[in-house]
Amino acid sequence: MLGDGITKLYYTIGEVGSLVGEETHVLRYWETEFPQLKPRKNRAGNRVYTNEDIDLVFRIRRLLREDKYTLEGARQQLDRGEASALMTAADRRDLKDLRTFLVRLLDRIK
Repeated sequence: MLGDGITKLYYTIGEVGSLVGEETHVLRYWETEFPQLKPRKNRAGNRVYTNEDIDLVFRIRRLLREDKYTLEGARQQLDRGEASALMTAADRRDLKDLRTFLVRLLDRIK
C-alpha cells in the first residue's frame, strides 16, 4: 500500500490517521475490534505503527468503508487470509458480469 519512497520505520497514530483518512479515535477503536491490529508502544507509551500495521489498517478501512462489511464480516475476511480479503466489491461485480457474458455466449452457441 505504501510507496517505495517510504523511509520511516515507525509512524504515530496521527500520521497513520492522515494517511488512511480516519480519525485517531477510529484507529484506537479498530485496535479493540481487530486482534490482528496491535501497534507497538514506544517508551513514552505512544502507539507506533509499522508499514505492515499501516497496510492492515488500509485493508480494514477498505473492508468496512468500501466493501461495506460489518465489523464481524471484516474480521472473518481477515481471518480467512489475504486472498479472500483482497477481493473487493468491484472484483465481485466484474466476475458476475463476466459470468453473465459467458452464459449468454454459451446460449448463442447452442
